Amino acid sequence: MRLAVLDIGSNSAQLQVVDVVAGAPPLSTHAVKEPTLLAEELLPDGTLSERGIERAAAAVGRAVAAAVRLDVDQLYPFVTAAIRDAVNRDLVIERIAEASGIRPQYLSGEEEGRLTYLAAHRWYGWSAGRLLLVDIGGGSMEIAFGRDVEPELAVSLPLGAGRLSREFDAAEQTSRRQLKAMRKHVRGTLSEVTDRLRWEGTPRRAVATSKTFKQLARLAGAPPQRKGPFVRRSLSRADLKEIVPRLAKLTSAERARLRGVSQARSGQILAGALVAEATMAALDVDSVEVSPWALREGIMLRHLEAVAERPALSLQPLSRSDSATVVPLSTAVDH
Repeated sequence: MRLAVLDIGSNSAQLQVVDVVAGAPPLSTHAVKEPTLLAEELLPDGTLSERGIERAAAAVGRAVAAAVRLDVDQLYPFVTAAIRDAVNRDLVIERIAEASGIRPQYLSGEEEGRLTYLAAHRWYGWSAGRLLLVDIGGGSMEIAFGRDVEPELAVSLPLGAGRLSREFDAAEQTSRRQLKAMRKHVRGTLSEVTDRLRWEGTPRRAVATSKTFKQLARLAGAPPQRKGPFVRRSLSRADLKEIVPRLAKLTSAERARLRGVSQARSGQILAGALVAEATMAALDVDSVEVSPWALREGIMLRHLEAVAERPALSLQPLSRSDSATVVPLSTAVDH
């Protein structure tokens, strides 16, 4: 069976395809990325612009076409915070459905945190012990903590790298005053959950996921992605203390020329670095391991569990006559 997850985010619509083999991990066999660049299309009133809607619908259409070409049997499309939190979310999803023939689902921030935690926990195995997970997306940051497959705590905070970059005008060279204001905001938002997380005790392993952390780790000297998922990658708070002021002095074009930083994320990488540094400081974490598995793998793992438990899982077909099938996330995700 060939499964695929379509993650429609603030920077791109990413299709990840996996050939399911009994007893084997769900490692990606094909990956397709179509740019959405929604962060720059969010209007002051909280709606996505017409251009942003068109861009998202076109990107999803191309990704779905790729899924059909790749003979995907089951497709799980979902949107993250950029669309989920938009005032005109229903309109955006309707336009995507008209253009692509699929209607993506959306998860709450807490659900995203739980599924990302599941993926990281499976990657490191039962030996992970008490695991702290931090995931910085474009619109939100998820934190989860636990020992078993299901986290004991999962929260979502409005501290996404794209969101903060817009709010504090940090896409280009940033002054010390701007950095100070951003740090104060991040610390204030984190204060809502830090006492509870510290009460949970010291984690045995602190893990970070997302493109933001992967690119920051690469800036700090971690091996490139072409070395594969089994190479250990980490990022320390000491690394971030050097990275933040360095990025603040650069324009987005200059940041994009740094190793590991993509042009699409060059405008938000500073905000992401500052959120990572402040979060690690607030939680007394000196270093994090960067997990190659995150939300998309969590969705696939949850589906595989559902199939094992319910062999007669019913499928909802696409509205067009092709070979892919869509399963609502509400069916594949159980809590």
